[in-house]
Amino acid sequence: MAPAKLSGFCKQGNDWLYNARLPSDITIIVDGVKFHLHKFPLMSKCGKVACMLEEMQSIHDRTFTTKLEEFPGGSDTFLFAAKFCYGIQVEFTARNIITVYCAADYLEMTDEYGEDNLLSKAESFFHKNVLHNWKDCVLALQSCESCMPRAEKLHILQKCLNAVSTMVCTDPSLFGWPMMMYGSLQSPGGSILWNGINTGAKIRSAESDWWFEDISYFSVGLFERLIKTMEARGIRSEYLAGAVMYYARKFLPGLGRWQSRPSSKARTVASFSLIPAAVDQRDLLENIEKLLPKKKGKSFCRFLLGLLRVASILGVNQTCLDSLERRIGMQLELASLDGLLIPSFSNSDTLYDTDCVERIIHHFLSSESGLTLFSPPSLDLLSSPSFEPLRKVARLIDNYLAEVASDVNLKPGKIRSLAEVLPDSSRTLHDGLYRALDIYFKAHPWLSDREKEVLCNIIDYGKLSIDACAHASQNKRLPLRVVLQVLFFEQLHLRAALAGCLNVLEAESAPTGQGIAPTEIAGNVTATGETSQRIVQRDGWVTIVRENQVLKVDMERMRSRVGELEDKVSKIKLEMKKVKKSRNSLSSPCIVAGKFGCKPLSKSSDSQTDVVGSTGLTPRPSFEQPHSSRHSGHRKSLSLFRDLTLGS
Repeated sequence: MAPAKLSGFCKQGNDWLYNARLPSDITIIVDGVKFHLHKFPLMSKCGKVACMLEEMQSIHDRTFTTKLEEFPGGSDTFLFAAKFCYGIQVEFTARNIITVYCAADYLEMTDEYGEDNLLSKAESFFHKNVLHNWKDCVLALQSCESCMPRAEKLHILQKCLNAVSTMVCTDPSLFGWPMMMYGSLQSPGGSILWNGINTGAKIRSAESDWWFEDISYFSVGLFERLIKTMEARGIRSEYLAGAVMYYARKFLPGLGRWQSRPSSKARTVASFSLIPAAVDQRDLLENIEKLLPKKKGKSFCRFLLGLLRVASILGVNQTCLDSLERRIGMQLELASLDGLLIPSFSNSDTLYDTDCVERIIHHFLSSESGLTLFSPPSLDLLSSPSFEPLRKVARLIDNYLAEVASDVNLKPGKIRSLAEVLPDSSRTLHDGLYRALDIYFKAHPWLSDREKEVLCNIIDYGKLSIDACAHASQNKRLPLRVVLQVLFFEQLHLRAALAGCLNVLEAESAPTGQGIAPTEIAGNVTATGETSQRIVQRDGWVTIVRENQVLKVDMERMRSRVGELEDKVSKIKLEMKKVKKSRNSLSSPCIVAGKFGCKPLSKSSDSQTDVVGSTGLTPRPSFEQPHSSRHSGHRKSLSLFRDLTLGS
């Protein structure tokens, strides 16, 4: 007994055949694959095949062969449609729904050629099952690359994009699918499990980046369409920027080190088992730059600097480079030093791309043009919030100059142009510039004094701190003329600071020494105090002011001590005058007796007045010892005089 023939499709080599008792009478070629089929099943379901057969009937009475150009989904999708025409059960999935939908439209498999035809079934499954499920939407979008033009024409692509955009703004725990980020503690319905028991409680995700990993499987074109759709629907720009940054880091490995923080484990809604799309890194970067929103932030600025570095390596077009530099310049105050150290990938001999940094600074100044109009800056401007970005950029560029100064191939003109690109009002102190030039002179010992003097002209010596002046005055790498200028301004610093301190001291002592009105004293103290405080804040003289306040107290004590010593000196000189007169009058006992109280009081008073009036200020140690010896001689002569008087 002969074996029964199997009914169904089978493949022989590169051809597909349908096992039936009747031989095939139509051959359809799709992407080089031949399908040997029968006219009747196809004509009953496919309007396109029916029209083709009617046109070809006069030429081909029995069999004919045709080729379907640009068939959506390729040979696999046509096999799906052929099985449906033969009544074989087929399965709609999120992976094939868009291609089947497009193939049914291509073959005109509408209800006109059969009830519940392929197009109506595909449309029903798409709207009921795919558009309400995150995972199915993502899978459908990822698998529609081969038929994107027709999917766009049928508006099913835009419907998927709108559905994804809507679900991004919704709590993912409400969608009812398993979330792998929670492991085995969640049921397929999205509820929390406790010891295997469904608690009915829903898990709510507080993370805003749960969808980044899922959409990173899209191609560049589809990802761009999705981001633009999300932007049109009003999704927050920081979320869009985060998605773009995540996508870029996934396909541009060079951006890994420029992440603001170590990347955590990728969170995805479900296991897709998808293969990331193959992308051209150069085209990707150029498209990524267009998708980035106008946003400011430290992490975003760091990402832009990393993107600029990778763009220099890949050699993207100049328009993309200019746009990246402009974006960075608009938030240069948020940049970091290591981000600005962009290696030079051109024919330049320098280690770092200083021309790029100079262009970025120009973009910053153009965006902050209002700050460049104040020169020299006032103290009120320096403390204003609007001046803070310019001051931060000045410190950043000074540090950048110090880093690149050790490059032996860096020309003097380049370091000078980088230093002078910022206005004078941006730097309250020039210590950073001095440090950069000192490093440059150390790395370039062959520079002449003339070249060094030209470079030193960018430094305002009046804006050097006392520490920088002290270092520069002993720096052997500086030309002699520069050292002399530093010494001159160092003296000016000292005079200005001391003058300010003395004004403060005079203002504080004025109420006790002079009869000035209290309001006037307060005004003078405030004015001089503010002036000295400004000098102190500018040159770092806080320590000197404190020491002068201590000295003021010591001076008051010394003043009172000097007054006491003056009184003692006057008394001692008076006694010395009397002793001298007594020595000269020892031969006259009457005069000596009068000296000790026997003479009239008026003469004694006159003599005392004359002595006091002639006293002067002399150091005390010079006469203490003679005063003691003279008084001892005076006592001896007095005792001798008494003995002679008693004897007589």
